[in-house]
Amino acid sequence: MSAPVLLRRDFDAEGLRALAKAARDPAQIRRLLALSAIYAGGSRSAAAALGGVGLQTVRDWVVAFNAHGTDGLIGGKAPGARPRLSIEQREVLRALVEQGLMPVTHGVVRWRLVDLAQILFDDHGVSVSEQTLSRVLRGMGYRKLSARPRHHAQAPDAIPGFKTYGPPRLQDAF
Repeated sequence: MSAPVLLRRDFDAEGLRALAKAARDPAQIRRLLALSAIYAGGSRSAAAALGGVGLQTVRDWVVAFNAHGTDGLIGGKAPGARPRLSIEQREVLRALVEQGLMPVTHGVVRWRLVDLAQILFDDHGVSVSEQTLSRVLRGMGYRKLSARPRHHAQAPDAIPGFKTYGPPRLQDAF
């Protein structure tokens, strides 16, 4: 077994308990109290039991405390995965959507998410799912809209003959 990581010398058990009393983050309070038990001469196993964690977690707390002081014991939110599309690629996507499409060049008559994902893969080598691409476009302020299809040989004069206005009224029947 390796030697335990030593704690900083500029704190003591009473000082950590006082800091725990003044702290507002419950996770930080629990960590401060566990480390104060170590300062008071207790074992790391006892500190782990006090904190409700394992020995490796106590070691991680000691490393964070030694590096950043009491601020290192505040629980933070994980940064998450980095975005699939860089800022430049998002601007290219925005320009592509704003410019519109040309059926001869792009081979489609309207943008679909799968078409935009394929263009991003072909031009930039980045693979993006349709769901992610939809979320990115929605974040840019675009909505999924589709125009009502219209036949190219539609006769505008024949349209009124096919319109229905609902069932005839009973008063008109008598």
